[in-house]
Amino acid sequence: MSKKDKEMSPISREIVDVDGVYTNEVGHEECLKRGEEFPADLVLGTTEWELTELVYDNHHEGKTDERLIPEKD
Repeated sequence: MSKKDKEMSPISREIVDVDGVYTNEVGHEECLKRGEEFPADLVLGTTEWELTELVYDNHHEGKTDERLIPEKD
């Protein structure tokens, strides 16, 4: 068995570790932030959640991150 086969997906009422878009077993997507709880499904109750997209913002106050600007010679 590979390591991926042994990993468990987070379930409802667990705390979110990483900001991102998560999808549950029935395909419902939710944008969750670190520290929030994974919600339960209204019909199924407790469900598993899978991280499908990371959410991050490196443009604060409308300024481009200085690491992305090429240096002048």
